[in-house]
Amino acid sequence: MSHDPRAADRRAFLFNGLAMAGTLAVPGAVSAAVSDATGPGRLTGADLRPTTPAPVPRASVPARAGAPSAIRPELLRRAMAALDRHGALLRRDRLAVVDFTAASATPRFHLVELASGRTTSLLVSHGSGSDPAHTGYLSRFSNDFGSNASSEGAFRTADYYVGKHGRSQRLVGLDPTNNNAMGRAIVIHGAWYAEPSMLATRGVLGRSQGCFAVGDGVLEQVFARLGPDRMIYAAKV
Repeated sequence: MSHDPRAADRRAFLFNGLAMAGTLAVPGAVSAAVSDATGPGRLTGADLRPTTPAPVPRASVPARAGAPSAIRPELLRRAMAALDRHGALLRRDRLAVVDFTAASATPRFHLVELASGRTTSLLVSHGSGSDPAHTGYLSRFSNDFGSNASSEGAFRTADYYVGKHGRSQRLVGLDPTNNNAMGRAIVIHGAWYAEPSMLATRGVLGRSQGCFAVGDGVLEQVFARLGPDRMIYAAKV
């Protein structure tokens, strides 16, 4: 496969800057992202300074949606390697990286614009089979039918449809760890239990059946930013 120098430049930018600090748009308000001379939601020199991640809130303590969230370097490296591996099937202008090491109370669904480095981080639920005790932390992945668990790996976004959760987007699993995604009906959909208001009462989001469930208030934003044939990379690193 030939290498585009511009892609290498973008990758270097991401590894050295974006991995250190992501800009966060409060769910439902993408216009509330960073706004400065470079334009809304874009990284500046100040954003690229190393930061100390905020401690992950305990499951029993209500967390505030909108706390700063960064894509960790190793997770980003794996996501970019997956994009190279599956690049023939995917558009390469933007992607999503889901950090399942973080608690569900943390914005961990990172929508990334590869050219500009703009990042929007949102809340997302994991599967009940991945967190049987409902601690707020994913403890296991599964690709098995009936597991109700989240799966690890690279997904390709596919078509939209209207189902039991309303408007949803199908996902195709591209790795052996998630290649049952279509058969398991693992999709992106909106859910009341993925709204930030859940954190005020429970301290954690509710759980899905393995789908990437986001708040109804940000669902259209996710659909607009991803669209078809883009990658979602989910892992616990």
